[in-house]
Amino acid sequence: MKSTLSHMLALLCAGLCAYAPLSSSAADRVPLLVYTALETDQIKAYKESFEKAYPDVEIKWVRDSTGIITAKLLAEKANPQADVVMGVAASSLALMDAEGMLLPYKPKGYEQLNPKYVDTKAVPSWVGMDVFGATICFNTVEAKKMNLPKPETWKDLTKPIYKGKIVMPNPASSGTGYFDVTAWLQLFGEQGGWKYMDALHENIAQYMHSGSKPCKSAGSGEFPIGISFEYRGNQVKNSGAPIELVFPKEGLGWEIEATGIMKTTKKLDAAKKLADWSASKDANELYQKNFAIVANTAVHKPPTGLPANYEEMLIKNDFAFAAKNRDKILTEWNKRYDAKSEPK
Repeated sequence: MKSTLSHMLALLCAGLCAYAPLSSSAADRVPLLVYTALETDQIKAYKESFEKAYPDVEIKWVRDSTGIITAKLLAEKANPQADVVMGVAASSLALMDAEGMLLPYKPKGYEQLNPKYVDTKAVPSWVGMDVFGATICFNTVEAKKMNLPKPETWKDLTKPIYKGKIVMPNPASSGTGYFDVTAWLQLFGEQGGWKYMDALHENIAQYMHSGSKPCKSAGSGEFPIGISFEYRGNQVKNSGAPIELVFPKEGLGWEIEATGIMKTTKKLDAAKKLADWSASKDANELYQKNFAIVANTAVHKPPTGLPANYEEMLIKNDFAFAAKNRDKILTEWNKRYDAKSEPK
């Protein structure tokens, strides 16, 4: 009897001992609220890779377009909800840093990151992940039907032949749209930039609330020309759509997808783990499946489907200008052009 009782107790203990760590692990898993503008077809792979490396942390995404996420973060300034911002435009993170919302942190492996794609302070408030730049998606089949020539420059898009044939992202809601506008203001000067956009506006059919949608619309033939970014352009082209990617000769606007920790997070250890992972070689290898240029210098391969000199085509971008003048630029843009924005 004593032997049977001992055996039962041993079995019970073994069961409890096997169960206890699982229960504790599940209970101790830290939910990390991450605001992001990453494309929906990217975030699943990023989440899986991070949580495999750090199984004690679970990412809870809040996803929207760059402009919406930026506005949400600024609106919540007095009572921030997010722990980390990841995959949001560097100009937006620079703006939040100026507002005192980000915690300076140098992630593990920082020395491997290209200094062109990180915050310039000794202890950075944000670090880059990857670079996305402008492209024009040109539907060759629809263009042939309409007898439209292929544009070669930004200024070509102001020619009367393209009236009503162009769609582009709304800069108030799309990071792609915002870097287009700030690039034109830098390329052509402030007065020349608004004059250019006035002329382009005559040919715009609609401003869309996504950086991807104009290229998807060009790919489907809804409109023959969509101003977008190279990742989505390559994806639409590789899906079999009859589009060519045009990289205007004046130079390309661009942005950095970046990561920063919110100063108010109560989950700092978990937030640092995500920042460390974001800067890692493993993470950058995932980014490079989507983008030609990534921040980690240990990860590099020639761009696929892009000009060999693609990186040289990117304009010298003033992120401080884009951050500091965001409200002023968007107010002016809305006043002039918002009447052609698609309904929200």
